[in-house]
Amino acid sequence: MKNALLLLLAITMVAATACSNKPLVVKSRPPASKPAKPLPPGQAKKLTGSKSAKPYAPGQQKKSH
Repeated sequence: MKNALLLLLAITMVAATACSNKPLVVKSRPPASKPAKPLPPGQAKKLTGSKSAKPYAPGQQKKSH
């Protein structure tokens, strides 16, 4: 009798949880890409083969108005 009651209770709980829950949908999206940073002056110097990084430094560039 006690086992039958526990079995009935277990079946009822399983049926109640199975019917009431919506399926879990996990949406995965790719991570947002960050905007590209400008090259540091030293790296730009290496790429161009220049002897000085001064022309590539932001504070050393002339403003074009």
